[in-house]
Amino acid sequence: MANDGPVEHGYPHLETVRAAITALYRRLSCDTVQTFATSVLPADVAFCDTDDLHLGAQRVARELVRHYRLPDARLIVGFREMHHAANVELTAGPEYFVELNDRFRTHRRDIGAALAHEIMHVYLHRLDLSFPGTRDNEILTDTATTYLGAGWLLLDAYREDAASSQKLGYLTPEEFGYVLAKRALVFGEDPSPWFTSPQAYTAYVKSMALARHDGQQPPLTAAGRAGRRRYARDRRHAQERHAPVTAPDTPYAFSPDARGPLRVSFPCPTCHQRIRVPVRGRVRARCALCRTVLECDT
Repeated sequence: MANDGPVEHGYPHLETVRAAITALYRRLSCDTVQTFATSVLPADVAFCDTDDLHLGAQRVARELVRHYRLPDARLIVGFREMHHAANVELTAGPEYFVELNDRFRTHRRDIGAALAHEIMHVYLHRLDLSFPGTRDNEILTDTATTYLGAGWLLLDAYREDAASSQKLGYLTPEEFGYVLAKRALVFGEDPSPWFTSPQAYTAYVKSMALARHDGQQPPLTAAGRAGRRRYARDRRHAQERHAPVTAPDTPYAFSPDARGPLRVSFPCPTCHQRIRVPVRGRVRARCALCRTVLECDT
């Protein structure tokens, strides 16, 4: 959180942000990302000054846990004086302790933004998805929070005037706006009516132009002739050896794996994360994300 100090602007972390979006699709699959087409709504995380502080924080935390589809994750929210805005203790679960800065006792409208970031740490921890280094890992967390539908809260927490400034998260306001714009172009969702901060709206609108420009660029422009030929060869090779074959009238997708036996994948009924198991009769599997135990005949 930046307070009474300058807020960094621009796109200094843009390459890491793009790498984080790619990592999300690789780890979750396109089908799982599509299940986050609807963002957290303002009414679901609204926090009135007359609400009980601890009960209200627990209510917002439960709503975010529901949005991220972590049914067995129980968050215990507390407040203490600290340098950072918030902190979460990552354990094996199912209980996780989240500490919020005492500042949020009087700035309750931003509690949802702080919890969205910390609960995303739990989500990525269960996915075993991380980047090396604290800085890049925090950028991954901010990007995932925003792209999966809760990060508009982080951008809306950005406020700046001649006397003071406040920003949550490690991304700049323009980078938050960029990820929101990329999400809006994919899901057709416009978050601009939810902003209460005029500076947040400005950052979002400014970054939409960059997000649209990305979609107008031809692929592999910087790869060179050799790189494009190598890509075409690898793609042809992958299509020949690893093309998935869908069995008729079944929800399963079968894919040959050159490194091991034939495997079958199917979506978890709770969080829709795809689960891959070897074809060997009756299989008992546990979803790594929501911990749901499944049994199926393969």
